Amino acid sequence: MAAFVGFIVGSNGIHFPWNLQADLPYATIAEIPAPAAQWDALPSSAKLQILGFVGILELLGERVEPHYMQGGVAGKYPKFADAGVPHFALDLFDPFGLSKKASPEKKARGLLAEINNGRAAMLGIMAFVSEAKVPGSVPALKGLIAPYDGEVMAPFSSVDASLPFVSEMLNYKLHLGGPL
Repeated sequence: MAAFVGFIVGSNGIHFPWNLQADLPYATIAEIPAPAAQWDALPSSAKLQILGFVGILELLGERVEPHYMQGGVAGKYPKFADAGVPHFALDLFDPFGLSKKASPEKKARGLLAEINNGRAAMLGIMAFVSEAKVPGSVPALKGLIAPYDGEVMAPFSSVDASLPFVSEMLNYKLHLGGPL
């Protein structure tokens, strides 16, 4: 859902007003129209910080006992304090304690709504990405999404060639159909 909202925000010119990095050839991210191209323009260190932070959140989510693959509750996320992480921020699930007194039925309806909203957001972000990569592929979005000529499924580009394995990844060519 964050990707869907982020794509809309980036497409509409809402951005941080300062430079991403002093030695970049443009003043701000606003000069780059496509959200995927905005990601490509980020310095490698920024990409690694974002991916690292998301990875840490994913690892914390896997520490819930019992695990959802062993009979636990799918979508349950631990409180930061319970996971042994010192923090100053609000917890991700119910940060203001609004559902503490909710009935189990109301919580179940809320979980179902959250899952359905997540599914709709996944369809939405893939529609945005498809239209950006192949203009006209999503008729309802025709002309509304800035085109993108990069590789949408590769988080790193030639700008990040100094990172391990990126050069090898960039040399990989997909072979579609027929014998090799």
